[in-house]
Amino acid sequence: MIETVAVDRIGEMRCEVGESPVWHADENALYWTDIPGRALWRWHASTGRAEAWALPQMTGSIAILDDGDGGVALAMETGIYRVPRPEGGVALPEPTLIASVEHPRSDMRFNDGRCDRQGRFLAGTMVLDMSLAAPLGQLYRLDFEQSRVERLCDSLIVSNGLAFSPDGRTMYLSDSHPSRRMIWAFDYDIDEGVPHGRRLFVDMNEHPGRPDGAAVDAEGCYWICGNDAGLVHRFTPAGRLVRSIEVPVSKPAMCAFGGARLETLFVTSIRKEREPLSGAVFALNPGVAGLPEPRLRR
Repeated sequence: MIETVAVDRIGEMRCEVGESPVWHADENALYWTDIPGRALWRWHASTGRAEAWALPQMTGSIAILDDGDGGVALAMETGIYRVPRPEGGVALPEPTLIASVEHPRSDMRFNDGRCDRQGRFLAGTMVLDMSLAAPLGQLYRLDFEQSRVERLCDSLIVSNGLAFSPDGRTMYLSDSHPSRRMIWAFDYDIDEGVPHGRRLFVDMNEHPGRPDGAAVDAEGCYWICGNDAGLVHRFTPAGRLVRSIEVPVSKPAMCAFGGARLETLFVTSIRKEREPLSGAVFALNPGVAGLPEPRLRR
């Protein structure tokens, strides 16, 4: 049964493709990226102010660096980069390369990504033209010390839905392409940062929407945006659908927990013609708290 709850819009911005919301507790702020808009966004909860910085490449996902400075790691088109903490009214400096990537073909970029519970950054790739349905996407893990990325999974069309259980020992990954619409679970080696034992978690062909970006709550349940269905779903660790919450746009893109007690679920979205709120970012209270987002450790 679809639930209707109070959903607030934060800010007035409308992104082309709003993705990778990350709550920064020290700043009481939400960061996210607009992929084709080539922009990094930040919204301050205390003031309601939103600000954006131009980026030189499309950026599919971000992570806050555990560097004492509040810098940001950016999974872009040609690799993973870093920038210092953004300052209001000041343009970002040119991003510094952490590790480059060798895509199977040139028309690819990074997409969904996040840190595991130990602070390692993982991110997947995709071919820009989704209509090709090319299974060339890879899931990579950043090796910061060696300035390289290591391949963990392949044969993905649109890598998405990356999340980790509270103890970090289960990794979730989806493929949101219309021809796939699958979510998998893996056993995850928390010492080595390697997934194995891939198995079907949820066949989203049995539920409304394509499986886009995701988050895990404090009870271990998996929240994922049902793109094209205007819903955010909650699945138990056993893969059982227990809730579907309606949002005011058809294409929610990714969700993340934030706020002072991590009791707010933020949802980014994709702009669509004739949907006046599409591309906006929303906030709702799902009645359950989330988990702190790990920072990227060197």
